[in-house]
Amino acid sequence: MAALIDVYEQQYAVITADITSKIGRLSNLSGGERRHVISELDKLFDEAKELMEQMGLEVHELKSSDQSKLKTRIESYKAELKRLEQEFSNAKKSSVNSQDGYSERIELYSECVSLNEEQKQRLLDNAETVERTGKKLTAGYQVLLETEDIGNQVLRDLHSQRETIQKSRSRLRETNAELGRSNRIINAMINRSLQHRFLLTAIAISFCLVVMISIYISATRSR
Repeated sequence: MAALIDVYEQQYAVITADITSKIGRLSNLSGGERRHVISELDKLFDEAKELMEQMGLEVHELKSSDQSKLKTRIESYKAELKRLEQEFSNAKKSSVNSQDGYSERIELYSECVSLNEEQKQRLLDNAETVERTGKKLTAGYQVLLETEDIGNQVLRDLHSQRETIQKSRSRLRETNAELGRSNRIINAMINRSLQHRFLLTAIAISFCLVVMISIYISATRSR
């Protein structure tokens, strides 16, 4: 039971790491890609909440001495998940604001076409700064993608382990049921054996009594 809770906790850690990674990317995305990441985040939050419910059910089956500590850990997970949901909400709002700000910058750039040479040079410098920042963001985004791939692989491994554990639990329950039936059959056989012994003993005693009575009657007649 405790091993299963450990597996759930590992799955929760992978999911929250994936959520954190995608929230960090959200502010740099737009259009269809941004909507796709938001949809993935919604699914990840649903998976995390489902894990919380499963962990809660497993804790109820543990001894009371272990429940208190595990309940405290689950409460901390719930608080962390709530914080991530708030960050997700803020990131969606900031992304919208960023898109609006980007449109404003485009309009401003169009108005600056007729500015003097000094202002044009400043714009070029700013463009180079933006380009360097964009390269850094691209490199960071690549790192996030690699981290996401690793997280997905770990999640698949954990999912496979979870299925193996569930199958093992099912086989164990079936084995316990078979042992219970075998135990009942053996007990019935023992009871029947005892009944047969009692019956044979009664027959033997009756036979001895008959023989003794016959001998007694024969001895009495001979006198």
